[in-house]
Amino acid sequence: MARHDHKPYKRKKTLFRLALFLFGLLGLSLIAGGVLLAYLYITPLPVAETQRYSRLLDNDGEVIATFSSSGRAPERVSLGDISPLLVKATLAVEDRKFYDHPGFDLKGMARAVLVNLEHMNSKQGASTLTQQLARNLYLSHEKTLTRKLKEAKFTAQIEMKYNKDEILEMYLNEIYYGHGAYGIESASRMYFGKPAKDLNLAESAILAGVPKGPTYYSPYNNLENAQNRQKIVLNSMVETGAITQAEADKAASFKLALLPQDRQQNTVVASFFRDYIRGLVINKLDITEEQLEQGGLNIYTTLDPQNQKAAEEAVAKEMNSSSELETALVSIDPRNGHIKAMVGGKNYRENQYNHALAKTRQPGSTFKPIMYLTAIASRQMTGISMFDSKPTLFHYDNNRKTYQPSNFGDKYLGEINMRQAIAASDNVYAVNTIMQIGPEQVADMAKKMGVASPLDPVPSLALGTSPISPLEMASAFAVLASNGQRIPPVAVLRITDATGRNLYTAPEEKGEQVVEPAAAYVITRMMEGVFETGGTGRRVSTLLKRPVAGKTGTTDTDAWLVGYTPELSTAVWVGYDKGREISLLDGRRAAPIFAQYTEKALENVPPKIFPIPENIASAYIDPKTGKLADADCPDKSLEVFIKGTEPTEYCDAHGGEQITAPPADAVQQGERSWWSDFKRWWIE
Repeated sequence: MARHDHKPYKRKKTLFRLALFLFGLLGLSLIAGGVLLAYLYITPLPVAETQRYSRLLDNDGEVIATFSSSGRAPERVSLGDISPLLVKATLAVEDRKFYDHPGFDLKGMARAVLVNLEHMNSKQGASTLTQQLARNLYLSHEKTLTRKLKEAKFTAQIEMKYNKDEILEMYLNEIYYGHGAYGIESASRMYFGKPAKDLNLAESAILAGVPKGPTYYSPYNNLENAQNRQKIVLNSMVETGAITQAEADKAASFKLALLPQDRQQNTVVASFFRDYIRGLVINKLDITEEQLEQGGLNIYTTLDPQNQKAAEEAVAKEMNSSSELETALVSIDPRNGHIKAMVGGKNYRENQYNHALAKTRQPGSTFKPIMYLTAIASRQMTGISMFDSKPTLFHYDNNRKTYQPSNFGDKYLGEINMRQAIAASDNVYAVNTIMQIGPEQVADMAKKMGVASPLDPVPSLALGTSPISPLEMASAFAVLASNGQRIPPVAVLRITDATGRNLYTAPEEKGEQVVEPAAAYVITRMMEGVFETGGTGRRVSTLLKRPVAGKTGTTDTDAWLVGYTPELSTAVWVGYDKGREISLLDGRRAAPIFAQYTEKALENVPPKIFPIPENIASAYIDPKTGKLADADCPDKSLEVFIKGTEPTEYCDAHGGEQITAPPADAVQQGERSWWSDFKRWWIE
């Protein structure tokens, strides 16, 4: 019987089974690959590090800063607003096949592996722009297998969720260019003082070379290294056909106009205000530091970008950058308490101490209006109350203590009234006033107006010897600007988390009437005289084209000007940190800062007179006698009073006819007619 050979049959059967297995494995791989791709597509990318930073927004809803290590707000631009030369330079040196690969350059990776095996180290990498973007957005730069796997995952997800132009735009807005500059727009403005769309070939090649080593290739740190890297970038552009060799040679010989490092344009806007908000939300609004730094919060504030710019420009113009003299400016809208601008010093990079919040500086004569308001509101005195300005020794504390003030330059004016005392900043008149009405009453009035700092109720309080912060002074004067209504300062309007959920909304402040409107208005009218002939603020009167009330103040170590319009109450302080005495020239810097800021901040706001409240009376007064002036009195001034406190007796020294007092709504005309105001505001 013949034997059958089963070997061919078995071999075919084995091959068939192997084929089935391979096809099954391929099918499973395809299914697994499909599931993986679907998973990657539907799985959201993690929150980028830059998106975890909380953001500070101004009153227009624009981001002005972040609570990151640099503090800078991202300056994002679209791909169309970036120079095509910079785009070509970046692609040539970083990822030539960017538009052809799916996020991974397989040939480049293979080449890198061979080179690394040859040298037995990780000498060469092959990261694409997408891989670099994934690493910068979501990962650290540690070289571990786990990090590399995550990078591959995020790279694939980015390529699936965005097109190539979107990825390139994100990359150019995220990459680090050294010295705190993230993104090409920040880098362009920092190094060259121009927007990224205006970069030329030489500048583009320099910047495209920096990300490989932001410290080593920084033109600030080592120009030779940067220029050598620039040549590599230009040669790469020639190799890719982006430019010709002649264009590369011309760009390499081009002399770069780098901005000096001390003139970098990527400084943080409102740095001191950002620090103030940080302390405010953590200490008073129950936001934790972790939430602030990693929660992606949006903090909507009252800061006005135009006002803040005006404040920073005024400070920069008047303050000497080489001097140790410091300054502060705070500006508040008296109508709602909103803080519109804050500058805590002349250079945040050199000194982060916020002088706007410092409760260690004496306000000097800027405190006097609070005292005079107390006197007017008590009806114990009026604007024409007379005291003799002469060297005087005052006794207090049941005659156990004495105090003898002096006037600046030992200049004494004799018999003067309150208006004249405010304009000339007479110290003897001020101490006479506080001795009549009582220091305790003055301290109580200051507290009602928002001064939280402790005040020593002694005669020298009249001269501002108790330290008060600029923020407190601006808030107190806002009460005068709003006809006696007190609204606490407001800086934060709303806080939302990363999902838009509301965490905090500022309560609506209705305000508290802490002093009658008529008393506040009487003081305001007298304080307008500070900027007129004979007033201590007359030097800046030509800069002011609108009605302004205010008061200067000077001590041995401090100079102030605190003033207001119907729209803004602003305090400006100048002095040294170490208690060093200021010079006469130092003391004259506060007033110009105030005047320049006020006019610039309100340049789009028509000038307004201070509104006249009810219960105001007006009368022509003979300043020598303090009585109602008659027709023959050689000097007459139109004064305002709380109704019922105006004088009733006429001057009889000249024998003229009596003059009828004008109505209250004519007070603003009087001696300062509409025409004289017009000339002062618009022509001078």
